[in-house]
Amino acid sequence: MPKDFDVATSATPEQVQQVFPRCRLIGRRFRLAHVRKRGNLIEVATFRGVPDPGDERELDNGRILRDNVFGTVEEDALRRDFTINALFLDPVSGDIRDYVGGYRDLAERRLRLIGDPAVRYREDPVRLLRAARFVAKLGVEPDEESANPITELAPLLEQVPPARLFEEVCKLFMTGHGMRSMEALQRFGLSRTLFPGLRPGTGSGKVQLGGVLRQSLQNTDERVRVSKPVTPAFLFAALLWEPVEEVVGVLASEGESEYVAMMKAAEQAIAVQAQRTSIPRRFSAVTRQIWMLQVRFRKTRGKRWKRLLYEERFRAGYDFLLLRAREDKALEELAEFWTRAQEGLTLPPAGARSRPERRDRPRRRRRRRPRKTG
Repeated sequence: MPKDFDVATSATPEQVQQVFPRCRLIGRRFRLAHVRKRGNLIEVATFRGVPDPGDERELDNGRILRDNVFGTVEEDALRRDFTINALFLDPVSGDIRDYVGGYRDLAERRLRLIGDPAVRYREDPVRLLRAARFVAKLGVEPDEESANPITELAPLLEQVPPARLFEEVCKLFMTGHGMRSMEALQRFGLSRTLFPGLRPGTGSGKVQLGGVLRQSLQNTDERVRVSKPVTPAFLFAALLWEPVEEVVGVLASEGESEYVAMMKAAEQAIAVQAQRTSIPRRFSAVTRQIWMLQVRFRKTRGKRWKRLLYEERFRAGYDFLLLRAREDKALEELAEFWTRAQEGLTLPPAGARSRPERRDRPRRRRRRRPRKTG
């Protein structure tokens, strides 16, 4: 069963809006109509055509910046990226329309670009990531012509707006095939460009993958399979953990406290990654909290440690600690402490204020007022 439906039509975006007045027109590069129907968001695209001189089309070194040239369904099929992505289903007859041999390629598990691969990748560098995603998700294999230019053209991803790359990262790693997506990125030499803060690996365009990241991707895939929620905040916490841990070690050796070192390392790691993929504040703030909790978890003496059990992000931080403990045996005792700490304790209901009960808080001593004399 498809996860969502993309609708293609001969109607222009403005004509779609006339039929569905509450729909929203989006996009500068390609104008699209977002139609909401019974709680679902349906993306409606107008058939693309072959541009003529003077048409509303803007290029930058081969990359399409704006293209709102409309045409027929046959022309639209030729404008698609991969043949398996250019199949049309007629909603009336139920027939599948194939103008580029996509049905045969899908049956043979072959991934093939429509047109000259180098030109098509330059038109839209996100197609490089899309190729890796199709390999991971569908189990297809690119033909030689489509695969050869990928590693060489990987730097083109630097031209893509960071907000758009954030969406692509979520599609790669949060839809149930994250580990295979990372393997495909490594295979095609795309991971170094996408994650510039990670240590270079052996091979062009590759990075070193730590155990925390590998285990996190496997856990995320499992959560998606059993319909449990996943969040980009935890994903980026695992993706960027190794550079954060490395900077913390350097700053601590220079005399910084572990807490301050973690704060500085977190800011640096997120700033470097944000140059390539934006991380919305609602996610980056949680990522920082997960990292900061790793320092606070070490404070296990006295009574103040109980306050952490009521922190809003305690569970995410605790799960991250368990991931680290699987790779670092020295953390097993600390992880066991926080596992036992949760046994038999009643946490406040969801939505309640994240603070400990009054009896767990230190009492404030009152100062006595001097007596009045005379």
